[in-house]
Amino acid sequence: MTILAGAGGAPLPPVVEFAFPGPVRDALVGAILTGEKTSTTTLLAEFDHSDEEMPEAGVLGTVVDSTGRPVAVIETTEVRTVPLGEVDLAHVLAEGEGDASVAEWRTGHERFWHGAEMRAAMGDAWFEVDDATPVVLERFRLVADLRGAAERG
Repeated sequence: MTILAGAGGAPLPPVVEFAFPGPVRDALVGAILTGEKTSTTTLLAEFDHSDEEMPEAGVLGTVVDSTGRPVAVIETTEVRTVPLGEVDLAHVLAEGEGDASVAEWRTGHERFWHGAEMRAAMGDAWFEVDDATPVVLERFRLVADLRGAAERG
């Protein structure tokens, strides 16, 4: 768990990261900052392979961009764990990634989950998901936009 200092040196909530550093993370962070993205999906197994804690409703997190710069504070509003095959359209649309159907969303997410970075993070070169794979569905709201906070602080 990483703790960063905000404006005036006050501690920020623990860091939450979306995807891996790079274009995907930057797109997701941009969607959070515009309010388009208010949900995310994490493989339950990811929590066994990282120091990230399971999300809980009411907990704040500091969103960082690909350079590790804090750009937002979000509050988790709802968490539920379901099999991948039970992810619904409402959740997909709230992810704000432009997917119009669950099938379209799943294709993109499976591409990410089956990618080299995720397989390395999971320590399994052949890692795959299926309908029964447990996923954590998290809803959140933007609490603060921190862009420019360093200049103001």
